[in-house]
Amino acid sequence: MSADDRRRLEATMAVNSYAPDRRAQRWAARTALAAAAFAVLLPLGYGGVGGVLLLVAVLAGAALTAAAVWWALTRRGPVRWAAALLAVAAPTAVVFLLATTLLWALPLSLVSWAVAVGAGRYALRSTRKQSTGMKERRAAPPQRPYVLMNPRSGGGKVAVFGLKEKAERLGARVVLLDPEQHQDVAALARSAVADGADLLGVAGGDGTQALIAAVAAEHDVPFLVISAGTRNHFAMDLGLNREDPAACLDALTDGVELHVDLGFAGEHPFVNNASFGAYAAVIQSPAYRDDKIGTIWDLLPDLLTRQRGAELTARAADTTLTAPQAVLVSNNPYGTADPTGLGRRERLDTGLLGVLGIRVDSAAEAAGLLLDPEPDGLTVVTAREVVVDADRTEIEVGLDGEATVLPTPVHCRIAPGKLRVRVPRQRPGIPQTHPPLDWRQLRKLAASVGRTAAPRRASRSGKAAG
Repeated sequence: MSADDRRRLEATMAVNSYAPDRRAQRWAARTALAAAAFAVLLPLGYGGVGGVLLLVAVLAGAALTAAAVWWALTRRGPVRWAAALLAVAAPTAVVFLLATTLLWALPLSLVSWAVAVGAGRYALRSTRKQSTGMKERRAAPPQRPYVLMNPRSGGGKVAVFGLKEKAERLGARVVLLDPEQHQDVAALARSAVADGADLLGVAGGDGTQALIAAVAAEHDVPFLVISAGTRNHFAMDLGLNREDPAACLDALTDGVELHVDLGFAGEHPFVNNASFGAYAAVIQSPAYRDDKIGTIWDLLPDLLTRQRGAELTARAADTTLTAPQAVLVSNNPYGTADPTGLGRRERLDTGLLGVLGIRVDSAAEAAGLLLDPEPDGLTVVTAREVVVDADRTEIEVGLDGEATVLPTPVHCRIAPGKLRVRVPRQRPGIPQTHPPLDWRQLRKLAASVGRTAAPRRASRSGKAAG
């Protein structure tokens, strides 16, 4: 068989093996549309005119809930407590109304919607370029690893999981930070590299991790993350085991490298995000560490109504955010298209900053955030550089949750692939990504009539026969 015949045969086999999948996807798209229509029409049809009124009641309840939350966050005294009560009562009343009015139709509608979501995701899984995850690179085990551990981080996880002893058994030099005094962890890391360390690791919060990560990137040595913090956002997006920090130490003997991006606000590094506005102002308070909820509850009214705090302006690519109450600049964008992806990043190597800005000045605008598919008060973009300015010479910034103050304007940038992160070969938390539910694309796919038979034979001249 000639090389041309072999390629022709392989192409024919590939098309034939792909055709049934295309048929399945078309039928999955039709199933998704039918199930979604059934999920919406069943409650309306079951209740007749009452079903339409019920839909109006649900939308009104959602709007009232959002408005009540806004009043609770921006008012004080009896008005605040009344609004908080309303924020709980409104959705409770809607759920009770649905349950008592629709009876069996409600659970059936929810099941139908679940079918629509599952079938829609299956149908769309090959209509866009799929993420293959961050590229893993082989790397020899470190010979002189150096690990800093914060014994207070995460409520004492270093001691609970015996991290120091386990790391030392694997050949690491471990230094415990002294909780009674401030230590320059970046200086400790630089000194370790000067002494020959060929890996820098840290068991601590995301703020400490960012400082050590910057030193590792500066000296081009691998960086090890041990999920011993409280939130462990960076570890989560790396797919690391957050329930058992000791599992992260497997990277020392059976690991691979991921080349990920590193964010900077001015010259200050961050592995997760830099926040400006309300949250950044709240965490500056000395009372925040001991009473987070109370501090937020006390400060938000003045911050959200602009009686306190800086007036911000953020510029990202061609987008300008004017007077937002909060701006979040993240090292790679957070998922927003799918509720299951909220709060985490699909990749850490896109070379882009994520930008999320919020501006809400009334209860009506708060309701719009919930009900409007494209609310004016919410800005979500990506950019390689972001400039955050203010009406003052310095502004509060939260760098991976750590409070700091930086001179304005603050230039945020991203260093693509700058950080070599060594992770275990087996990572239980690698996210399973799904394509966003694009109903317009589903309609096109459902209406398509693809040819599923074998392709036409090629003529001897190499052109398809007519």
